[in-house]
Amino acid sequence: MKSNTPELSATFKRNSIILIGLCIGLRLLSLGLYPLMDTTEARYGEMARIMFETSNWITPMFDYQVPFWGKPPMFTWLSSLGFSLFGINEFAARLPHLLVGMGILCLVYRFASSLYRGSQMGWFAASILASTSAFIILSGAVMTDTALTFSVCLTMVSFWQAWHNKGKLWGYLFFIGLALGMLSKGPLAVVLVGISLTLWLIPDRRWQHLWSSLPWGYGSLLFLIIAIPWYLMAEYRTPGFLDYFIVGEHIKRFIVSGWQGDLYGSAHERTRGTIWLYAVIAMLPWSPLILWQWLRNLKDNRDAQSSENGLGSYLVWWMLAPMLLFSFSGNILASYVMPALPAMALLLVHLHQQRRLPNGYYKIGYITPLLLVLLVSALHFNWLPVRSEKALLKQWQQQPEANMSDLYYLHKRPFSGQYYSRGKAKKVSTDTADWLPAQTNSFFIVQGIQDSTQYEAWQCDKRAQSSKEALFYCAQ
Repeated sequence: MKSNTPELSATFKRNSIILIGLCIGLRLLSLGLYPLMDTTEARYGEMARIMFETSNWITPMFDYQVPFWGKPPMFTWLSSLGFSLFGINEFAARLPHLLVGMGILCLVYRFASSLYRGSQMGWFAASILASTSAFIILSGAVMTDTALTFSVCLTMVSFWQAWHNKGKLWGYLFFIGLALGMLSKGPLAVVLVGISLTLWLIPDRRWQHLWSSLPWGYGSLLFLIIAIPWYLMAEYRTPGFLDYFIVGEHIKRFIVSGWQGDLYGSAHERTRGTIWLYAVIAMLPWSPLILWQWLRNLKDNRDAQSSENGLGSYLVWWMLAPMLLFSFSGNILASYVMPALPAMALLLVHLHQQRRLPNGYYKIGYITPLLLVLLVSALHFNWLPVRSEKALLKQWQQQPEANMSDLYYLHKRPFSGQYYSRGKAKKVSTDTADWLPAQTNSFFIVQGIQDSTQYEAWQCDKRAQSSKEALFYCAQ
């Protein structure tokens, strides 16, 4: 960015750094202030806890002796590493994911700095991304999307640098990024990169230079060495994994509406095209500014995609790839937009270079730290409904009989119930006649507050209660 005065330049850079530090600092402080919530965080957190407990680093487990074939293991490796360093708690589960998010910020900073030959635009791009609400929230969550976003970002940044002969290392980093994507969320990472690059390479016959821009031989070998061994070991440990994950998760889930083959939950059926609405929300508070700046450029006969080296179109296709892919899918989540967010931040910087934003525009980013404080406070102080069993099971752990009695969940055992009981909670059917006669020892049972507590030959005493459930201790 070219500033009118050195003082303005220093102020611009300082404000960007303050915004980044504020967003990361607040998110770091928030990691342990609220529980892992059902269903996603608690489910993935419990799988990481089982991996840490059993030292089975190959196959993520949905439950003891039940393999999880739905995702590669990167998310469990990250949280399990946190558990090994800081113990089993929310901070340890989330911290590695936030560190990966910070890695994405570093990539965006490095890329923008190299494009515009100065750190100012690097800090600006990183501050936009850090203050994008969905990015900073999801980066501190136990999910698969942060690792996927890092992989896609590394791949796209490396391709551009290799394309412009910035060094052989970038060519190898391109293949490393693809391999990490395969370990983060599978072939989806390759598909997202493929969509972006294909749509960018076709115009102006750029594809003719593709072969000479990357080290295809050694790079492909490097990709195979990093990515393939885990897939082979996973299939060997639990035969059937490749068929379910490759065919089921990446073909049937995509083309079959409300796919019923999901072994681990229900499909997230949404109206086709909902991903675009999710994108606008995920890019807040910057999405209105991007649209406004784009329209300003069009009014001045400047296409947002136009630039001498094709940078504008490169960033546009990178950003749009997830929405283009998932426009045809009904089984989506809002977090699927996350791989587009680094490109969104870089695109706004590109638009700023074409036509300078008004003074004080950066202040819009301070909405996100405020939102973060309000959201975390609401979760920590229970101002909002919290879908977690932590509070109830904390009271269970305080009972003198907790270590000597079984713990059951009637009707349904939430994932947070598994996690916060350290895997001790068991699920029983609604018909207690199947298991109650076999009980010889006293037990705890969690059930709905409207459920009957009249168990033949057992005296049940209420020990704790939440808004929807109650904890009973039953003895003969």
